[in-house]
Amino acid sequence: MAVLRIEEFTDPGCPWAFSAEPGRLRLLWLYGESIDWRPRMVVLSRSPEEYAAKGYTPELMAQGMADIQRRFGMPIDPRPRPRMAATVHACRAVVGARLHFPGCEQALLRRLRIHAMAGELFDEPPVIARAAEEAGIDPLRLLRAWRDDPDVERALEADAAAARGPSPAALALDHKLAAAEDDGRRYTCPSYEITRLDNGARFDVPGFQPAAVYEAAIANLAPELRRRALPSSVEEVLGWAGEPLATAEVAAICEMDHTTARTELARVAREDAVGPDGWWTPAAVSERLAA
Repeated sequence: MAVLRIEEFTDPGCPWAFSAEPGRLRLLWLYGESIDWRPRMVVLSRSPEEYAAKGYTPELMAQGMADIQRRFGMPIDPRPRPRMAATVHACRAVVGARLHFPGCEQALLRRLRIHAMAGELFDEPPVIARAAEEAGIDPLRLLRAWRDDPDVERALEADAAAARGPSPAALALDHKLAAAEDDGRRYTCPSYEITRLDNGARFDVPGFQPAAVYEAAIANLAPELRRRALPSSVEEVLGWAGEPLATAEVAAICEMDHTTARTELARVAREDAVGPDGWWTPAAVSERLAA
C-alpha cells in the first residue's frame, strides 16, 4: 500500500528528465509500492516554432544533448534532429493514458522518452502510436481518447498550470526553476512534490537532483519505510524491471560505477546501442525475441 505520492513534473522531450531516470528507478527498487507515482506534464513546447522564436535550432539542441549524454551516460543519440519537435502532443498522450488507461501512463511516458532521445520526431502520430503499443495500450483507442475527450485537454492544461505555479518551498530555490511564458516561474524537469498520504505532509524537490536528495526527503516524511536491500546481481535488476535498462540505470540501482555495470551487463545481456551507450536486455530474452 502506498504511503507517499510523488507528483513528478516532467516532459517526454526533456533530456534532463530522461537523464534522471536512474534516480527514479532507484527509488522504485528501494521503496516499490510504498510510492504512488503520478507523472504530470510541464508541456515545454506547443509548436516547433516556439523553439525557433527562442533561438533554438536542431544543431544547438544536438550540442546540448551531447553534453548531457556525456555527463550522465544515458542512451541519447546526439545527432541533429530533422527539425525541432513540439512536446505538447506526447504530453497529451500521457494525460490521455492517465485518464483512460490508468496504470499505463508511466510506461507510455518512458517509451516516448526513449523514442525522443533516440532522435525520433516524437510529435508525429506514428511515433506516439508505436510508443503506445510498446506500453501495452491500443494506439487507436489512445488517439481517440486524447483527440476527442475534452477532459484530457482540461487535465493537460491543469498540469501545465500547476507546473507554472511552483510551491513557496520551490520558489525559495529559484535557481532550480525556469522562466515561464508570463514572466513567472515554472518547475524544471523533473521536479517532485512528495506528499505523505495519511497526513498531507509534503516535501518539494524542484529541478534535477541527486537520488540521495529524494531519499532524504522520503526518510523525513516516512521514516518507517524499509529500504529494499541492494540487488545481488545486474541480472536480478534486469529481471525485476521487465524491460530494457540503460547502463546508468543499472549502475544507480546496484551502486556500481558505469564501467563496472557495463562489464557485468555484457556477461549476461545484449545491448541495443543508442548513441554512445544503449539498452540492455537479458541474453535469454533477447534470443527468444530474435527466434
